[in-house]
Amino acid sequence: MDIYKKYRISTLCLLGILLLSLCPATSLYAQETATEVIDVVATTAVEAAETPEEAASIPTTVGDLVNGLNTVWMLLAAMLVFFMQPGFALVEAGFTRVKSTANIMMKNLVDFSFGSLFYWCVGFGFMFGIGDFIGAPHFFDLGFYESDGLPAEGFLVFQTVFCATAATIVSGAMAERTKFSMYLVYTLFITAIIYPVSGHWTWGGGWLMNDAEGSWIMETFGTTFHDFAGSTIVHSVGGWIALVGAAILGPRIGKYGKDGKSRAIPGHNLTIAALGVFILWFGWFGFNPGSQLAAASADDQWMIAHCFLTTNLAACAGGFAALFLSWIRYGKPSLSFTLNGVLAGLVGITAGCDLVSGGGAVCIGMLCGITMIFSVDFIDKVLKIDDPVGASSVHGVCGFLGTLLTGLFATEEGLFYGGGWGLLGAQALGAVVIGCWAAGMGFIIFKTIDSIFGLRVPARIEEEGLDIYEHGESAYN
Repeated sequence: MDIYKKYRISTLCLLGILLLSLCPATSLYAQETATEVIDVVATTAVEAAETPEEAASIPTTVGDLVNGLNTVWMLLAAMLVFFMQPGFALVEAGFTRVKSTANIMMKNLVDFSFGSLFYWCVGFGFMFGIGDFIGAPHFFDLGFYESDGLPAEGFLVFQTVFCATAATIVSGAMAERTKFSMYLVYTLFITAIIYPVSGHWTWGGGWLMNDAEGSWIMETFGTTFHDFAGSTIVHSVGGWIALVGAAILGPRIGKYGKDGKSRAIPGHNLTIAALGVFILWFGWFGFNPGSQLAAASADDQWMIAHCFLTTNLAACAGGFAALFLSWIRYGKPSLSFTLNGVLAGLVGITAGCDLVSGGGAVCIGMLCGITMIFSVDFIDKVLKIDDPVGASSVHGVCGFLGTLLTGLFATEEGLFYGGGWGLLGAQALGAVVIGCWAAGMGFIIFKTIDSIFGLRVPARIEEEGLDIYEHGESAYN
């Protein structure tokens, strides 16, 4: 080796030692100055403002920037949940027949539009207003709502997309035979009354989540009902209303033969159904992690990442469980059951995505995927209720089950982790009470509508398709 090469190697070694010795000092300096960065940036921005009005609009404290970051995260999550609407539309359309596709698309478009208006007008006040059983209404007025830095308008939008999800679940179970006008009527009741009232008991600070010392639920169970993102509050409410509505409406023509046996009515396009499930899966990353409603602190960041992980693991486990069980039961791995298995896992993990570990999420997803298949068979062949997309099983049954399983797999208060029976009891009470409320109110509303106006279209319209008769156009020409 020549002298020049030796010199280069020696020089590189010395530089490496010098850099390593500077690393601790650099790290220490970075830690000392990290807390000053936000204030420096804010001060610079204020100084750069051309007018006093511009300067006043620029955040000047850490708190302002934290609130801004949390607001952006909340609204981004709301956008993802809103994107679930086309996912629901595609799943429902793909699992049903071609002749009612335009009707299905119209329903999924309008239930969000109508639901947003009615929830803004009435439902938001019922859900978050002051009151015991139901909040005080504040028609069109958001001034009553106070939050920790989050604007009331943004929080309303976030809650609206959740409300619309509960309403659109009902559409799938009652597809291909419901009058469009009557669909609008019961969507009004779901978004303005049914969902907001049970939501007031829980997310609105009502009796099921009242953690004040001496409250009834704390005295009874030692803990409160827990539903982080809505397995019961959103999905189970929609699922039980869907089950009652499908039962009152009756099965589609040709679904059951004279011998009473169920006949399969295949959907017209599993491709768009699969696309819908992928969209829902994507949107669920706003549904669950977004329910943290904050992203600024280290704890918030960890919680968001944890919810992403548990949500994805449960979805994968639910899909795999449904795939293998359908393969064993029916001799072939069913795409439609696998798609619903993914959704079942997502619904099941929604209640406890913040409390369970990765392993617990896999267990919840698998149990929900398996339960979904047996539930679909039971509702179809035993109860003789025609649910074209399996909405009552995926959302009602698995929402209920996922809420109960949170009481078992929660790492802090769960029964399997030494937490005792308290959380499981609170979960069971909340899931049963909210389920009875949703099913009971759904029965009253559907029965009333059916007796006065009639829920179902005439047989000829059902046989030829709702698209032309209800809307004067078809989805495919």
